[in-house]
Amino acid sequence: MTENFSPQRWANTLTQLLNSVHGAAAERFPVQVPELAKEYSRQRFPDDPVSLVAGDSLPTFDGALYKAPPGKKGWGIIYNNAIASPGRINFTIAHEFGHYLLHRLRYPDGIECGQQDITRWDSEYRQIEIQANEFAAGLLMPLDDFRRQIDGRAKPTLIDIGACAERYGVSLIAAALRWLQYTERRSVLVVSRDGFVLWARSSSAALRSHAFFKTAGRPPIPVPASSLAAQPELLEKSRGELSHDGGVWFSEPCEEIVLASDQYDFTVSLVHLETVIRVNRSDEPEEDKDAFDFMTRHLRGAS
Repeated sequence: MTENFSPQRWANTLTQLLNSVHGAAAERFPVQVPELAKEYSRQRFPDDPVSLVAGDSLPTFDGALYKAPPGKKGWGIIYNNAIASPGRINFTIAHEFGHYLLHRLRYPDGIECGQQDITRWDSEYRQIEIQANEFAAGLLMPLDDFRRQIDGRAKPTLIDIGACAERYGVSLIAAALRWLQYTERRSVLVVSRDGFVLWARSSSAALRSHAFFKTAGRPPIPVPASSLAAQPELLEKSRGELSHDGGVWFSEPCEEIVLASDQYDFTVSLVHLETVIRVNRSDEPEEDKDAFDFMTRHLRGAS
């Protein structure tokens, strides 16, 4: 049964197919997901293909997988045509294609991807959303190709990550989250608005050294007053870099790279810490374990 395939196995299967067809040709990326979804499903599942990929008015969610109406065959992938970012649209279509491959047999009436049921980590809805995200990230941004663009030991700027986002046809944040999944560096991505941290993600190396922010279920965390994110007047064309001594983002020195987005009204900070890991010995082990588990769960599902 195809639902026994993991998200990564499906992504790898399609990546190998695309590699065999395109090789290193310029058209290999970004993945043309609408064409891939329709053509692959027509060949692999001729009696149950993806027959439609289109935008429509979806006021309460970003995307959906719908069964074709009675008398017609197949499935429709629908994305919210109010989404302004082409990268978000591309990821949404790939996400729904993941639902088609992974979940359509369990959900014969289709799936609408909104905000329902995501407050509980162990909810079924949350789990299938994570799986669809894992598939979409693996399909659109294969790690072997991403590593060729940015080495795992490199210290990229947001311009470097933005070049990958353009290559893969995804948003800057999606590309940054994918990079955080394989980098060997201690780095933290922080998204803020109106002087407060909205959310943050840490690389595995940063998590191991206790460099993270807990944001879920906590009072808002103010952006440090000395950070570049808190001083937009220092930015040039909405971008900037600044080195900090200890006591700004964390207790140790760091380098902050900032991009302020007027379109989406938030600020993205990529915080690079020193290579040497410095563990705060005063932290309580049990709290550290909880934080590591929490951030790892969300890192898996946030691409």
